[in-house]
Amino acid sequence: MIVRGIICDINGTLIDISTDEGNEQIYRSISHLLKYYGIRTSRGDVREGYYQILKAQRRASGEAFPEYDAVAVWREFVTSRLADSGAAMPKNRLAQLPHFLAELYRGISLNRLELYPEVREVLDELRQRYRLAALSDAQTAWAVPEMRLVGIEGYFFPIVVSGDLGYRKPDPRIYALTLRRMHLRPEEVVFVGNDMYRDIYGARQAGLRTVFFATGQGQQRMDGVEAHYNIYRFGELRNAIRFFEEQP
Repeated sequence: MIVRGIICDINGTLIDISTDEGNEQIYRSISHLLKYYGIRTSRGDVREGYYQILKAQRRASGEAFPEYDAVAVWREFVTSRLADSGAAMPKNRLAQLPHFLAELYRGISLNRLELYPEVREVLDELRQRYRLAALSDAQTAWAVPEMRLVGIEGYFFPIVVSGDLGYRKPDPRIYALTLRRMHLRPEEVVFVGNDMYRDIYGARQAGLRTVFFATGQGQQRMDGVEAHYNIYRFGELRNAIRFFEEQP
């Protein structure tokens, strides 16, 4: 196999991340902030309203593997609560606030954000020989800034995030889109991920060679599905790439 490109999942594969969306401080902080905009709400209303809109957005998408848009969720929440409160907001502030709320939500929920050992060293080596792309089930408001925080944003082009598309892995279109942006064929590309269903099953269905990184995050097993190569430290990705290059 001639390897020309490598696609990496982000969270759970490159980045060791832990979040707590049940943290009541998220909803309390947002409810307090919204008071300054004339919006009367409570932490319970913020929490329930956010998840109601998110679920409704997914139901209405019509996609087999729907993805939500966090900024759009907060835009709908703010717009509806403004109407309920009889308040008004300047257009420029209304345009900016949903994005800020999405960042605030994520920032408070975030408990851990760091690279797995050896990630940077391996990426430094791989980018000398291969085209590197990142593919994540995530929100752009979070994914790209978090990659920037841990110092890996510049390694990848393209960076494909499901929140921009309305669908997520294992939808075959998300792999096809990434390959088109890389200008490569499936048989030239290796996919690295930590979830046996969303990453490995999806990538295999798209015709990619697959490496499963057993980080303990994501679905670890799936009946009838195996990766072409398994690794237990990110540094072992070097061996995986050599293995594929030795195959006919």
